[in-house]
Amino acid sequence: TFWFPQQKIPTMIHYPHLKFPLVFLLILSLEGATSFSMSISKEIYGVSNSGWTSPKWNWGSAQGTGHDCAAICRRQYGTTKAKKILVQALLDAPSAAGNREPQNFEEVKLVLGLAWQNGRWDGSDGGRGGYGEVLQYMAQAERYEVGTQEECSRRLIQDMKDRFHLINPTKDDAKEMDSLPVETDADGALRRCSGLVLGAMGWVEKG
Repeated sequence: TFWFPQQKIPTMIHYPHLKFPLVFLLILSLEGATSFSMSISKEIYGVSNSGWTSPKWNWGSAQGTGHDCAAICRRQYGTTKAKKILVQALLDAPSAAGNREPQNFEEVKLVLGLAWQNGRWDGSDGGRGGYGEVLQYMAQAERYEVGTQEECSRRLIQDMKDRFHLINPTKDDAKEMDSLPVETDADGALRRCSGLVLGAMGWVEKG
């Protein structure tokens, strides 16, 4: 359900040189904003009322859909083989977006969140100023949720990229991180970025 500020919005416009009215798309002007943006709740694993923007998500709590989805995620990626398959799928994201796995990137965000949550105990999250901060942004459900999909993807890429050096990546991985096609394919770049981060954290080897 989306909330729109109450205001008079034109829905029809007439041009004298045309014989018929043109109905155009709804144009909204939000206070303090130059472009229209919205927050959309995206469900994960088909769990009702799940997703970072859902009031029932309750990240970090033993009660809530966040806990339910986390349990599913841990089972799904509970083996080294399953983790390897995911990371490779992210690194090799096909050029055709419809062929990318998993299709719902919210699942990957959950994987990252759990990895960073666990990483605070062994330092694999980058320590102070590392990916724990990105997890906090995720839990706040604003920075990566409000705006267009491309805007949100670019913010998450930038925040992960800025902290990549903290988890001691290889030179090749660091070079690949710097060459992500953010401007031409934000979703593909986000997937590769996520795969690089999980790989450098040693997420696969943790079993």
